[in-house]
Amino acid sequence: MSALLALPVFGLALMAQTAILSRLTLLSGCADLLLLLVAAWAIQERVRTAWQWAIVAGLFAGYVSALPWFTPLAAYLLTAALGRFLTRRLWQAPLLTMFVVTLAGTFLSQALALLTLQVAGRALLWGEAFNRILLPSALLNLMLAIPVYIFTRDLASLLYPEKVET
Repeated sequence: MSALLALPVFGLALMAQTAILSRLTLLSGCADLLLLLVAAWAIQERVRTAWQWAIVAGLFAGYVSALPWFTPLAAYLLTAALGRFLTRRLWQAPLLTMFVVTLAGTFLSQALALLTLQVAGRALLWGEAFNRILLPSALLNLMLAIPVYIFTRDLASLLYPEKVET
């Protein structure tokens, strides 16, 4: 059930990202709502469909992006893997885990995009891309991390209710 719910959630998130968030830039960076949803979903303890959500998000982002389809897919899968790993290690600090996964996922996603563009023959300076794209994107993602975390926590509690012992 929750794997099927990923389709409308990421469809709406993709529309919000392309229509609204892509216009709200800081220097040349913008927030990545799909990445935030993947990170927040992956750090929920009871969630069992983090990998499916990462695949759906990666395919959606790959479809609308100018990058090859496998670049966002790899970035979101690696972000989900990091989120699942840290949840098992830092389970008592979910907001700290959300910030760490958001920051690492942003750096990973942007680095993969820059690497893909360089392999494709686009001449980009890493220092300039770091200052004008990566750092502003990380800041915007960190600003949106808490609202996205709260949304996914509530959604996860609806889909995976706690079992009450009798």
